[in-house]
Amino acid sequence: MKHIFVVDDEFNIRDLIKKYLEKEGYRVTIFDNGQNVIGEMGRLKPDLLVLDIMMPGPNGLDLCKEIRRNSDIPIIFVSARDEEFDRILGLELGADDYLSKPFSPRELVVRIKNIFKRLDRGPGIKAEELVARDIKIYCDRRYVEKEGQELKFTVKEYDLFEFLVRNKNMPFTREQLLEKVWGYDYIGDIRVIDDLVKRLRKKLEEADAQLEIITVWGYGYRIDG
Repeated sequence: MKHIFVVDDEFNIRDLIKKYLEKEGYRVTIFDNGQNVIGEMGRLKPDLLVLDIMMPGPNGLDLCKEIRRNSDIPIIFVSARDEEFDRILGLELGADDYLSKPFSPRELVVRIKNIFKRLDRGPGIKAEELVARDIKIYCDRRYVEKEGQELKFTVKEYDLFEFLVRNKNMPFTREQLLEKVWGYDYIGDIRVIDDLVKRLRKKLEEADAQLEIITVWGYGYRIDG
């Protein structure tokens, strides 16, 4: 059974999310602030976090930043603040998705299921390897390395990167990449792809990788093999 942490200072939101997730068979632990989340992560080992941004104590952005220092656990932001700055900053800090309040609990469930579906490869999956320049991807383990050095990607970063490498030398529009990475009709700004690409480029640069994500001006992105 998947275990999800829901961190939100609004009781009604926490309760609503908890009921919907438990109905889908998930185990849910709720928090009304970010104070004890890090410690409880080490103890309870959750599989995904749903975080509000504006909370007493550590806010969601600070919490996400702290978590990303040691963990690539999936994180979804839900926030009453629908400002572009918060969305972009949240994604840049390593969140995998962002929903603005009020939101449909069913949509949140769909996005959570989509993340778990991509993470759960299951037994019998072929141990496929992809290679592009000095980067190698072990698809069954969702593991990326450059000459033995692991590159740690979040769920969505990995999904986008694997898709581009799998289809190297082919350009894709932002709309096409949204459909491939999210796996359903994404309700939101297509510039989320730009945010993901920015993060991937930074990690490739930090690893001194030869592989680059190329901007196809007026169209989208591609990776050259």
